[in-house]
Amino acid sequence: MTGTSKRLDWVDMAKGLSIFLVVMMYAASSVGEDTGGVGALHWAIAFATPFRMPEFFLISGLFLSQVIDRPWRTFADRRVVHYLYFYALWAVIHIVFKVGLLGASPLGALEQIALATVQPYGVLWFIYMLALVSAVSKLLHDWRVPHWAVLGAGAVLQMAPVHTGSYALDQFAEYFVFFYAGYVLAPLLFRLTAWAVDHAGQAIAGLGVWAVVNAALVFLGGFQMHPIHPVMGLAGLPGVHLVLALVGTAALCVIAALLARLHWMDWLRWMGAHSLVIYVAFVLPLGISRTVLIKLGLDEPTLLTLLTMAIAIVSPLVLYWVVRRTELGLWLFERPDWAHLPGTARRAAAVPAE
Repeated sequence: MTGTSKRLDWVDMAKGLSIFLVVMMYAASSVGEDTGGVGALHWAIAFATPFRMPEFFLISGLFLSQVIDRPWRTFADRRVVHYLYFYALWAVIHIVFKVGLLGASPLGALEQIALATVQPYGVLWFIYMLALVSAVSKLLHDWRVPHWAVLGAGAVLQMAPVHTGSYALDQFAEYFVFFYAGYVLAPLLFRLTAWAVDHAGQAIAGLGVWAVVNAALVFLGGFQMHPIHPVMGLAGLPGVHLVLALVGTAALCVIAALLARLHWMDWLRWMGAHSLVIYVAFVLPLGISRTVLIKLGLDEPTLLTLLTMAIAIVSPLVLYWVVRRTELGLWLFERPDWAHLPGTARRAAAVPAE
């Protein structure tokens, strides 16, 4: 296996861990909302709260340096239009499905679709934000703004109580620093993961210390468990949250590098390589399976969360396998030529290679 392959293996493994945590979070919170109960996975998600979404943004910025010097048309096609295509497509699918299920009027669906152009829709907000943070990073690069200045401003935004009324702007303030940190700190992260692979024992010991400190800061100092939104303890404080997020994302990268050495964990790496497939489509089977299982009498939070999470992860991958085999509906997961900017058209996989 080449060095490049090893590098991509741990990155895909990190994406696998990220999407696993994201689906777990939505499964646990939705189960908590419907049943009012708290299960074991609620505690796992509470532990991961400081770094769960920051890690996803950081990993998405790792290879930005490979494309940020390209002309705007090429960059925008690869890093902006690419995400906006999948966002727009799946936002329409989610809205139409939801409106049809609830029996609402078609006019209501059109209103929601129009609103989704400026207010990121539901779980798809992350894809919307990837297009936005990529475009802003390119602008700052072209304007030659120093990396330290951007990271400093991003850190201030993350720590500040930003509540503009615009979900897009608020989420940008919360997560831009992590995407940009992935871009700027990529060489350090690659060195860290390489060191971890060569010094597995020390890496595991370090991870143990991190887990204890992270748990202590999350669960002490005012922590309150809630079926939907647990209240963090000391980890929720400005500055502390930022540090825990950065350290936690680095820890997950180390875990991913160590797991990438285990062939029997290849399923998680493969899942990470198809994380966008899962992300755009998991919420529908999650909601349907939860509703059906509750009606069948299953309301134990831990088991219900595990079952709905498994269904939500597997269903999009099954759908992806079907469309790949039949070549019917490939546009659900692969951007067609017409969805490229002029002069850049080529068939692109659902997950960016760069």
